[in-house]
Amino acid sequence: MKSYLSLDTESKLKKSQELPPHIHFIGVGGIGMSALAMILAKNGYSISGSDRKKSLTLKKLADNHVNIFHTQQESNIDEIIRNHGKNILVVKSSAIREDNLELSKAKQYNLTINHRSEILALLIEKKRSIVVSGSHGKTTTSTYITTLFSYANRNPMAIIGGIVPLYKSNYNFSDGEFLIAEADESDGSLVKFNPNIGIITNLELEHVDHYIDLEDLIKTMKQFAQKCDCLISNFDCENLRNNIQSSKLFSVQKIRNIDFALIPKECNGYQIIADYYEQEKFIDTIKIPVPGIHNLSNTVAAIAACRTAGVLFKDLKKGINNLQLPSRRFEYKGLWKNRLIIEDYAHHPSEIDAAISIASTIIKTKNNLSKISPKRLVTIFQPHRYSRTHKFKKEFAKSLSKSDLVFISPIYAAGEDEIVGLNNKSIGYELKKLKPNLEIYTPDNNENLIKLIKKHTIEKDLILIMGAGDINIICANLFLNLIKKQSISLDLAA
Repeated sequence: MKSYLSLDTESKLKKSQELPPHIHFIGVGGIGMSALAMILAKNGYSISGSDRKKSLTLKKLADNHVNIFHTQQESNIDEIIRNHGKNILVVKSSAIREDNLELSKAKQYNLTINHRSEILALLIEKKRSIVVSGSHGKTTTSTYITTLFSYANRNPMAIIGGIVPLYKSNYNFSDGEFLIAEADESDGSLVKFNPNIGIITNLELEHVDHYIDLEDLIKTMKQFAQKCDCLISNFDCENLRNNIQSSKLFSVQKIRNIDFALIPKECNGYQIIADYYEQEKFIDTIKIPVPGIHNLSNTVAAIAACRTAGVLFKDLKKGINNLQLPSRRFEYKGLWKNRLIIEDYAHHPSEIDAAISIASTIIKTKNNLSKISPKRLVTIFQPHRYSRTHKFKKEFAKSLSKSDLVFISPIYAAGEDEIVGLNNKSIGYELKKLKPNLEIYTPDNNENLIKLIKKHTIEKDLILIMGAGDINIICANLFLNLIKKQSISLDLAA
């Protein structure tokens, strides 16, 4: 198969504008911000950053000569100016509020302030790029692409919205020709990117704090699609199929008129065996060591991106055999008092459905995931953002109703203002209407949550912890004797 990216694309790789010698990141511990800060530090820029949350990420940044402020006071900007002058760049994300003291001080000094997407856009311009967007599966798909490239000895630069197991990090610094990155649709900033290869995994209303409705999201995604030299999209997603014009299509359901198809033959709780086709031609039967049809879709999207970039399929096979989900994506944590513990980043009803589907398969299927065969599905869910909880409380209830026992923690605000009268009990109320006999707990605080988990779970439970906030850290205190200290604390909203 001929590579889409021939040498004549060099004309697209225009020289990026030079950045100031010193760059300061407000909220540098965030998953997106920390990767950018590390890449620029390794590129020789002087970097500083601030974050109020202590984490291993901040330590790693400090070890790479990034000056870390553990507060976000006006005096931080004064100190930076004393040391570097006013020829500095301040970088913020959408998680930084306009009343942030550092941001306000930077405006008083009339310093240059960029959104993190503008910095990523500059890096995308400097390399041949593969940029992944979509409502769900961005981090997994970009992790897979990065992994496949690396096993094919193509060592890409990567900026990922999660921890890539191969690198044990959310970035990879490289002088290779390709950059692999995520295009976050949550704030609409992805329209600033001009990728060589763009991917849209799926399309569904998600970030209701930014988008009025699905049509509003589709309008933004159309703009992103038009800026991609080659757009690869998911034929199986009706919203994509009906609204976005694509260069190439992938599917896990259909072979005819599909560029890249991966049709499942056998699925269980730990792997999928599937037949792979290119342009309707059977290529190979492959074994994917990750569960879930949604992850099969992410896999074929990653293969499609690699093949379009010119990577030979024979060079991808070793990488496929070694695919691993990024952290907090159906991550097996181990056993706690004969209970199987799994963490997932799910914070949207569709994501909860996908995680529960895999968990249910594990319970129904005999496999060697653990020493126990789970008998009951217990879900621990932390709602993420008031706006999302308000919009989807009925859908959350419907998804959680497939559990045998449910714990719903207090809402993780992610910087949003509280909506009076809306809380975890709002979901519990909807859930009780759907399934009156279901055992449901909606504690007022996380301390009581832990007590209830200890009291009401039993041996041979599969405990599925879901949410995009700090529920993993809260539960880590309970499961301390099994949780390894490899997890990196990040403010994933940043």
